[in-house]
Amino acid sequence: MKFSSLIAGVMNWGVWDKNLDTNAMEKLIHTFINQDITSFDHADIYGGYTTEESFGKAFKNSGILRENIQLISKCGIKYLSEKRDYSIKHYDYSKQYILWSVEESLKNLQTDYLDLLLLHRPSPLLQAEEVAEAVTELKKTGKINHFGLSNFLPHQTDLVKQYVEVEVNQIQFSVTHHFPLTDGQLDYMNLHKIKPMAWNPLGSVFKEDNEQTLRLKILLADLIIKYEVSADIILLQWILQHPSQVIPVVGTANSDRVENLKKINSFRLETEDWFKIWTTSMGHKVP
Repeated sequence: MKFSSLIAGVMNWGVWDKNLDTNAMEKLIHTFINQDITSFDHADIYGGYTTEESFGKAFKNSGILRENIQLISKCGIKYLSEKRDYSIKHYDYSKQYILWSVEESLKNLQTDYLDLLLLHRPSPLLQAEEVAEAVTELKKTGKINHFGLSNFLPHQTDLVKQYVEVEVNQIQFSVTHHFPLTDGQLDYMNLHKIKPMAWNPLGSVFKEDNEQTLRLKILLADLIIKYEVSADIILLQWILQHPSQVIPVVGTANSDRVENLKKINSFRLETEDWFKIWTTSMGHKVP
């Protein structure tokens, strides 16, 4: 597998948030690529099943060669939307639905293949043998290059990888949601050579005002001066320094913030500072 060291999360580009038109989306794609961020993270449900199609139109207009980017998508959630006639949000990992979902993503993204397909969330009705059949067929026909999971715990991953290779697991991980450090998730992926990706890598630091985020903001104010980079860059570097080589999925659609991401390679956190960030978030020292 080959993905950029940061991944562009596309969830907020469409009607769920920024509602970018085709021209704005095309410019944003170029902005990311100019910062050597060439991997784009989708899910079929984003924008109520509309964002992949919007991105596909923008990418077609961009003139960028398909082999110069990596497209990731997820399937399995049946989301309530004007595009789909479901009575309740639920999950479906039948072979037929996985194959159909991938075809829809390929059509909407205007591409012949996905670099990576992820199962979006674990389902109690998931039958790993059936998932394996779908993945095997998709790889054989060249419609996906790699396969992985999203939000699966180690025991749930074990069930799937009995029948098919699992190469990636995209999990929630940030300084404010740091539990994968100690609950075995990252250790498990490191042990089994499964590539971790982290969604919402900045956590709630800039979204909430509470005791935890206040402590972190006070510390970050000092670290900004020390390392001469912004707080978001420090928090991303904190993730990148984990031995499992986590790839953060950055959700910004702000061009200035995207351009600022180039500073991620300009420094490394000292070990003591890495632990200061973690213990400040926890609110207590390590044992």
